[in-house]
Amino acid sequence: MELNNDLFVPTYGRGGAPMVSGHGCYLVDGNGKEYLDFVSGIAVNALGYGDAALEQALDVQGKRLLHGSNLWLSDTQMALAAKLIETSFADRIFFCNSGTEANEAALKFARKWASKKKPSKTAVLSFFDGFHGRTYGAMTATAQKKFHDGFHPLPQGYYYAPFNDIAGTKAMLDMADFAAVIVEPIQGEGGVNVATPEFMKFLREYTAEHEIALIFDEIQCGLGRTGTIWAYEQMGVTPDILTSAKPLGGGLPLGAVLVKEEIALCLAPGDHGTTFGGNPLACALGKVVLDRVSQKEMLAQIISKGNYLQSELKKVASQSDLIESVLGMGLLTGVRFKDDPKKIIEKAFDKGLLIVKAGRNTVRFIPPLTVTEQEIDQAIAILKDALV
Repeated sequence: MELNNDLFVPTYGRGGAPMVSGHGCYLVDGNGKEYLDFVSGIAVNALGYGDAALEQALDVQGKRLLHGSNLWLSDTQMALAAKLIETSFADRIFFCNSGTEANEAALKFARKWASKKKPSKTAVLSFFDGFHGRTYGAMTATAQKKFHDGFHPLPQGYYYAPFNDIAGTKAMLDMADFAAVIVEPIQGEGGVNVATPEFMKFLREYTAEHEIALIFDEIQCGLGRTGTIWAYEQMGVTPDILTSAKPLGGGLPLGAVLVKEEIALCLAPGDHGTTFGGNPLACALGKVVLDRVSQKEMLAQIISKGNYLQSELKKVASQSDLIESVLGMGLLTGVRFKDDPKKIIEKAFDKGLLIVKAGRNTVRFIPPLTVTEQEIDQAIAILKDALV
């Protein structure tokens, strides 16, 4: 393991035998050990491993065209874009390769639109404990000091406010001319913190009144994860721009910016671009994913399984002095511990359960959306053993 890690820049604390295959909700390492996967590639593998429809799309499109350049139209791109528009508020789509790139594009689009309203409208507001990516603009919008340390100077014009704090947010918004407010309806990396309807309604009303673009980062919480196609549907508000990625490409890199017409038409050829964004193969897989998570039956099952997961975790919490609370929506659930849960995560790994840490001593449970109640029971049993 140490020898193999010497091959890489040390940006990850990886361990164990390499993962070599998967089936359903399980990963298998090079030693043949199976792991029940409640990380799903950090919310990427929404349909689990070995999904027949994804494999068929991979085979068909893989034989047709892998890359064709955004200088030409792509049939799989057009099909996925049309489906994204059909299932959301958006009028137009921009494809890229990742969530970070989607957020970078969204911030550029918002600033371009706002500059036409008033040249001084350039500021960007984001929220403490949020996470928007690791490139410079997205990293600066990530209001967590630990991600900034050692990478200064950061881009200018970014401001931070407390999440779910209307008074504190209004005070910050009154300090500058803002182009954009970017917010996660559910903060994933920050600890599975759910925005309140009142807070989101305030953001919508304030930004509309002051001609500020409201951007929802649904990279982790979107595409069925909460039991609706988009998390904003449960918040009672609609953004001007939405960013999506993670599960969108069915396991391949794919991001998207969903945007209203008025903002989209501020852009012209050459204002933004990407070599690989909207790759024909990734878009073919993305259409499979979006078609599946758009099904009412599947969304109802996600709500049911999410409720079951949370209820079982709350039972564990009621019997453990180590757990503070259970948070989240649908199959994006967090267990907040009183102390660092690192050792619990390691014990769970040894016992065959993959879970991942988030902020504020929180462990995320983000299984494939295809997880069964029996697999949830198995995860709960391993968690109980790991708490001992």
